[in-house]
Amino acid sequence: MDFSLGETTKTTNLILCCQCGTEIEPNASNMCVSCIRTQVDITEGIPKQAVLYFCRNCNRYLQPPSTWVSAQLESRELLSICLKKLKGINKVRLVDAGFVWTEPHSMRIKVKLTVQKEVMNGAVLQQVFVVEFTVNNNMCDDCHRVEAKDFWRAVVQIRQKTDHKKTFFFLEQLILKHKAHANTVNIKAVHDGLDFFYSQKQDARKLVDFLVNVVPCRYQCAQELVSHDIRNNTFTYKYTFSVEIVPICKDNIVCLPPKLAQILGNISPICICTHVTQTVHLIDPNTLQVADVSGTQFWRYPFVNLCSPKRFVEFMVMQVDIIPEKDRPHRVPVSNKHVLADLWVSKVTENGLSDHQYFCRTHLGHLLSPGDTVYGFDFTNANLNNPDLEKVKAEKLPDVVIVKKVFGDKTTRNRKRRWKLKHLHDDLHMETASNERDYTDFLEDLEEDQITRQHVNIYKDKSKIAVDTDDTEDEDLPQISLQEMLDDLHIADDPMGDED
Repeated sequence: MDFSLGETTKTTNLILCCQCGTEIEPNASNMCVSCIRTQVDITEGIPKQAVLYFCRNCNRYLQPPSTWVSAQLESRELLSICLKKLKGINKVRLVDAGFVWTEPHSMRIKVKLTVQKEVMNGAVLQQVFVVEFTVNNNMCDDCHRVEAKDFWRAVVQIRQKTDHKKTFFFLEQLILKHKAHANTVNIKAVHDGLDFFYSQKQDARKLVDFLVNVVPCRYQCAQELVSHDIRNNTFTYKYTFSVEIVPICKDNIVCLPPKLAQILGNISPICICTHVTQTVHLIDPNTLQVADVSGTQFWRYPFVNLCSPKRFVEFMVMQVDIIPEKDRPHRVPVSNKHVLADLWVSKVTENGLSDHQYFCRTHLGHLLSPGDTVYGFDFTNANLNNPDLEKVKAEKLPDVVIVKKVFGDKTTRNRKRRWKLKHLHDDLHMETASNERDYTDFLEDLEEDQITRQHVNIYKDKSKIAVDTDDTEDEDLPQISLQEMLDDLHIADDPMGDED
């Protein structure tokens, strides 16, 4: 027996809308959708226009009551901020929310919302509407304090007890290269150094940690009570970090204490500082023995510079005798970048007036030849008041200590210099005679010392590179190659690059 299953069709009885008489499916309100919308507006109480506050300095939006949040256009974070600005949104059920595209510069943000709500006799009504937000510019409190430049919670005071600023010029380039000055409220130049102001203690602590890792120094921290809330027992402090850098710089002549010289491998007390990094690098010009003095060792056995660069005397090299390796004194460790040599020199100021010559030993034998000019210090005519120097026997004191070679005239070197450096603060480069002299000496040190150049960002000076100069003159001048220079990038406001 065959059975066939017939399809059953479900039929729905229709009723008439009690308002307009349109045939509709039965519902709890007995009204069509159009009539329900005329009777009930579920978006009532939800504003169709609102205001957003935007900080142009830090690109953050205000999230009430007082929080500033970073958000990109048409992002989840911005959508959350917009929804929180709508007061009556919690009375309906939010089904969907999204952005309606607007011009980025129109300062308008449109959000399309889909909401549902139960209305007459249990009927659920869904409605779609658009809320328009107007973006108003308003500076946040943090940017307000930065622009005021008089609000700070922590300050880092960097000091060095020297009569020149070459160390701070080098430290300035280190800070710029590693961007260690981020979140700085203000920078002020003082007599012996720089002051960095911050709005938070942890930002100041980061700079102090950076300084400890790049230069030999020590620091102290102090705090000052600003206010005290006795109701919730909260305190507000201002913090001061005092950082002191060792007063030894490149090309300084020092006399080590006997105890420190013994710790460093019985090195000769009279040494020359070749450069300063995390430690002070010293070399004995008589034996080529080298030693590194850390910040901890320096503060335990402090020593000072015997003479400032202003007291250096110009000498002319009369004779150079390279010392063979078999005749050199045995010391460990020694420098492989220098050559030991015996020199006969005479003062430039006495040329033609006196035949007196000075004998000395130097570590610059690989650079010198008869007729060159060098900078040195004359111990025979010096009056020094140093307790460590008085402990050195007179027969062990050299007549002259040669520090560096003079490469050409300063004016010629400045004219041929095709690179430049960026600056951290203009007060550090005030146009004074001493500042210009120290800055010129620092630039010359960069040209002569490749180790120091590795820690500095050097940029091309297009105004000088464009000029066609004759490079055949003074080929022995130390120069920086174009491969070591960076392009100075400037982002202009005009995308077409047109200049007025």
